[in-house]
Amino acid sequence: MVVRSTAAPPTPWSRSLAEPNIDKTAFVHSSCNLIGDVNIGANVIIAPGTSIRADEGTPFCVSENTNIQDGVVIHGLEQGRVIGDDGQKYSVWIGKSASITHMALIHGPAYVGDSCFIGFRSTVFNARVGAGCIIMMHALIQDVEIPPGKYVASGSIITTQQQADRLPDVQVQDQEFAHHVVGINQALRAGYHCAADSKCIAPIRDELNLAADKSYTSIEIEELERSSDVASYSLGAETVDQLRYLLEQGFKIGTEHVDQRRFRTGSWQSCQAIETRSLGEAVSAIESCLRDHSGEYVRLFGIDNNRRRVLETIVQRPDGVVAGTSSFKAPAAASVGSYNGNGNGNAVGSGKFSAETLEQIRQLLASGYKIGTEYVDERRFRTGSWNSCEPIQSTSTQAVISALEECIESHKGDYVRLIGIDTKAKRRVLEAIIQRPNGLVASAGSTKSFTSTNSATATATATATVTSTRLSAETVDQLRQLLSSGAKIAVEHVDQRRFRTGTWTVAGQIQTTSEREAIAALEGYVSEYPGEYVRLVGTDPKAKRRVLEAMIQRP
Repeated sequence: MVVRSTAAPPTPWSRSLAEPNIDKTAFVHSSCNLIGDVNIGANVIIAPGTSIRADEGTPFCVSENTNIQDGVVIHGLEQGRVIGDDGQKYSVWIGKSASITHMALIHGPAYVGDSCFIGFRSTVFNARVGAGCIIMMHALIQDVEIPPGKYVASGSIITTQQQADRLPDVQVQDQEFAHHVVGINQALRAGYHCAADSKCIAPIRDELNLAADKSYTSIEIEELERSSDVASYSLGAETVDQLRYLLEQGFKIGTEHVDQRRFRTGSWQSCQAIETRSLGEAVSAIESCLRDHSGEYVRLFGIDNNRRRVLETIVQRPDGVVAGTSSFKAPAAASVGSYNGNGNGNAVGSGKFSAETLEQIRQLLASGYKIGTEYVDERRFRTGSWNSCEPIQSTSTQAVISALEECIESHKGDYVRLIGIDTKAKRRVLEAIIQRPNGLVASAGSTKSFTSTNSATATATATATVTSTRLSAETVDQLRQLLSSGAKIAVEHVDQRRFRTGTWTVAGQIQTTSEREAIAALEGYVSEYPGEYVRLVGTDPKAKRRVLEAMIQRP
């Protein structure tokens, strides 16, 4: 595939006529425009419609394993440089294994570190983004240095160093997501190279034609997306490339298998453990698992240092076809719970729970509900970004209590809550905080009960009226109405100077369905921006329009 690359034009500031330098392992789509001194590293993929133009600010560097997605623009001012990881000066430096996603703008002088994720339509200008940062969609990063490992929420405007310094840390699931995007794009790069190579693509086309001859119906889309010559026990190029990536990133490799009957229940069994760091030996081990379990599902996955799975991919199906899907093992979806009360009286150090919490556990188990635990730190509590502890499979009260104590012990200083899940209705029937950052559960001052009905559904009631010492009764009532209507809730702030121009900045979103947690989150935002205007915003998610803008603090 011919790449449209052009030498830099002669200008008053440069007459170098430098041309792009593209590593032979990289894939650059023919609809891209590369101009000037642009260095594209090994295993880089550059998607259609991108513009990387080093004709004013120069040079640019895009390091190995990085993906530049559709519509990305990279340009730089003639003045201003950053220091790359090699110690040289650059207008734009993008590190290794980074993801610059659809329609993002990187405008030099700019530095984007290793393993960063820049979300859709986000802008980085005259800034330095440290390694491992996650910047979500529609964000502006300008005139600041973001420390490594920080998280920037969608819609954020970060233009002062004070804002950059108080950003929250990236969580494990954020890192897994970023690794997943890099892995997917590495598989795409290998696939595009294969599609352009007649020797690589011909056997796949022959296999598809053979499958078509054997069937009177159209081949399923899933079969068309990816195929593997399982009969010869050789893995496809995409799978080998994914395996190489996992090994290079230091992940352990695991494989599991399951027959068709048990596939529906997810009862996977492990194949022989893969301890090697050699790609060839790892491929042989996976081929052995495929051979031993022909006619079954087999999947490949990576395991990080926290024993979490990444890039989980089915590499064999009972019909011998490899599925074209890969995903991370994510926490269960947070459906809206009908119970938002708080337990009380729990002494974390003693490993003993209040009689109320024990009764909740017993009633959940007796009703046949699944029990889980979640945790969140103080910073993310305001946005309701809870993480799951280890799943609890046991139906024994003592085993469940032990699991809860283990979660609390592992997350001292965090909020921890007990959840009950109706697996048939796929909804939550209980959410009860059993630990707060001070080690105690705040008393709600109310009587709470958990009741089960004949229809195998459950409700929980809390008779307390939630109040706030910082928010007015009117604001609490507005917040309650937004929660009951299912509106999206956000908080915005602005200083006195920018208030006149209406340049509000998003402070964050409140994602919890608990009235008590929402009030605590709103109070947190108010205390975070003293001396500024703060307003509560409600948005109708279906109509995509604002239904409330209420000022809750003035300077």
